[in-house]
Amino acid sequence: MSAEQIPAPQTDGPDGPRPRRLTYAAVLVALEGLALAVAGVWVLVLGLTGEPDDRQQAVTGGVTLVVLALLPLLAARGLIGQRSWSRGPAVITQVMALPVAYNLLQADSVAIPAGIALAVVAIGALVLLVNPATTQALGIRGPGRGTEEPKS
Repeated sequence: MSAEQIPAPQTDGPDGPRPRRLTYAAVLVALEGLALAVAGVWVLVLGLTGEPDDRQQAVTGGVTLVVLALLPLLAARGLIGQRSWSRGPAVITQVMALPVAYNLLQADSVAIPAGIALAVVAIGALVLLVNPATTQALGIRGPGRGTEEPKS
């Protein structure tokens, strides 16, 4: 197959090409998912190989983080594919990240920079996800904007 015969990736969604804001939102959501997965694997490995206070709790925490990572990762994939269902899980992930960031900011440790980074990413992703261009690209209609034609 020559280079001319390879089809270009599909980036057109409900209302045309994918806006950059949607791509940026998907990247931020995917980064959060990857961070959760990495943290989960790290906790799991430390729970299995280290000497935690409670091995069962460490393993459960690690597995939970890995499973929680699936939500933002699936949402990011849906955002890249311009699937309207993906905005809900992405927004929920950001809303759940804000209290975590707040708690990290309350710590007197090296967790403060992580809290700042998480807050910036969560707020940035929320702004990108509720942007009108993102909403239109995902084919999400606002309240009262159904498919019915107005009656005359």
